[in-house]
Amino acid sequence: MSVVNTRQRIMVIDQDHDEQHLLDDTLESEGFDTVVVTGGEATLTLLNQIEPDMVILDSTIPGVESFRELVQIRQLTDVPVIILAADYDIESLRKALSLGADDYIRKPFERRAFLARIHAKLRRAGKYSHSSHPVTT
Repeated sequence: MSVVNTRQRIMVIDQDHDEQHLLDDTLESEGFDTVVVTGGEATLTLLNQIEPDMVILDSTIPGVESFRELVQIRQLTDVPVIILAADYDIESLRKALSLGADDYIRKPFERRAFLARIHAKLRRAGKYSHSSHPVTT
């Protein structure tokens, strides 16, 4: 008998290994499956293969890469995309949202609020599983 995995899968695109581990641990502890990548062309191929329920994209990827990746992600899928940003720049926020991001969260973030926003985006996208863990305190 095969077991079907009902956990949501979140793809994290971030080049900082410490942040990758923090996000991976935070999301895994909440019951999500995570796939952590550093970005680039391989990311888009992997995106098609794993079909995540959400993408978390770090906007501090050098240059305009994060916005380019956001546009490419939007060409492939309509899953929720949350941008993480080290600096709150109103122009970057506006650009990210206009290019298709669903949320823009400033780092460092408060863990419970971050997870609540993830659950809300998944719920609105119709990707919320009843077997998912509620937001922990």
